[in-house]
Amino acid sequence: MPSSTAASYSLFLKKSCPTCELIGPVAKLLSEHLGSRLSVYIQDDMSFLEGIAQRIDDGELEQSYRQNIEIVPTLIRHDEDEQRIVGWDKQQWQDFTGIPELGAELIDFKPGCGSLTEDPGMAEKLAAKFNSQKLKARRIQLANAEDDMEACFDRGWSDGLPVVPPTPVRVMRMLAGTELEADELIGIVPPDNIPCSVEKVAINAVMAGCKPEYFPTVVAVVRAALQDRFCMHGLLCTTYFSSPVVIVNGPESRHIGMNSGGNALGQGNRANATIGRALQLLIRNVGGGKPGGIDRATLGNPGKYTFCFAEDESDDAWSTLAMDQGYSREESVVSLFAGDGVQPILDQLSRTPESLAKSMASSLRSVVHVKKFGLADAVLVVCPEHRQVLRTNGWHKQDLLQAIHDELVTPGADLVSGTGGIAEGMPDRLKDKLLSKFRDDGLHIVTAGGTAGMFSAIISGWVASGERGSQLVSQRIQ
Repeated sequence: MPSSTAASYSLFLKKSCPTCELIGPVAKLLSEHLGSRLSVYIQDDMSFLEGIAQRIDDGELEQSYRQNIEIVPTLIRHDEDEQRIVGWDKQQWQDFTGIPELGAELIDFKPGCGSLTEDPGMAEKLAAKFNSQKLKARRIQLANAEDDMEACFDRGWSDGLPVVPPTPVRVMRMLAGTELEADELIGIVPPDNIPCSVEKVAINAVMAGCKPEYFPTVVAVVRAALQDRFCMHGLLCTTYFSSPVVIVNGPESRHIGMNSGGNALGQGNRANATIGRALQLLIRNVGGGKPGGIDRATLGNPGKYTFCFAEDESDDAWSTLAMDQGYSREESVVSLFAGDGVQPILDQLSRTPESLAKSMASSLRSVVHVKKFGLADAVLVVCPEHRQVLRTNGWHKQDLLQAIHDELVTPGADLVSGTGGIAEGMPDRLKDKLLSKFRDDGLHIVTAGGTAGMFSAIISGWVASGERGSQLVSQRIQ
């Protein structure tokens, strides 16, 4: 279709593209026909097509970025209905410009090359440089002699370990991991009750060392932590040990390479380590929850750096934690638990479910204190070998939960203050009652760990568990 006489044109080229070299005569003829209505943007070498007066140096790629150029050559016609063509197609270019002799001496077709804007990592660099309005966070200017790693320490952004400096390019790269808008509000972060945007989450995910593909999981973790039922504010203020424990279920945990096997509760896996750390940094840097301030923990626990792992879902007949919370096995879900450190359960001799359940129950009796019942929830981490003992004998998770509950029901007279010569204990008014160690839905079971070693574990919960404090919460990863 012939072009409008009022239309202007933009032609994007790079010298290193064979197709752009091919259409050099076409560019010169367009220049002669269109005059000032043509702008020719050169991405790399301004010695290219020196005879064309309308050349513009686009070495910074600003115009290529703003026009969303993916392939060169690209010819754009700017009129009421802006249109573009890419690569070289003789008939298409002749119809598009209304110049029937355009490129008559050239081959009929040759595909274009990738624009320099499509080089690895370039999208985030250009977005940070030319789309800065997307980022609303305050920019920090460092002195020439200032070390960027030390600057993060000096400004109080660190949890005590080095953080990754959150440059605009790194933040833009993190934001590319989600379809959410940077300024979308995620929630209000305690203790200072500061509004938190997706951008703020991305900044702290960068500092924690996350990859962009982890970011949807990080966002879900933050959403879960800000649920009222989790009681993040109270968890920050307590003098007790507890902090958020993140447990991830579903296909996403495997997609991003989380560890649910050997050393799952330890170091060495980037996703496990950085996802949990991102939440801790965000609570510190956005909400103001810093040790010595609102965080008054008497001892704390190492999990306050990060405590995050995936569940082993290799046994399809064994329900996952997410399924226990009403989700399907196919959904990707994060669950948050207000927990402490890891207490081992060593049982290498039990070969029946009954013996193993009694063994686990005996260890669970010490959660918080052997004479404190109904005070704290707990997560029982069952290792694969112990799960195999149960499954081989036909037991499922509910069977184990019921057996542990039955084993732990205890007369109040054995638990009240002063019995056994121990001042700590339950109130005297409960001495004539039968007491359960855990409230209803207070004991959660997950599976993780290596396939060798009959060692399960207890993650004891906050003493303010349940309706009066923190409850396990779950959030689907989107």
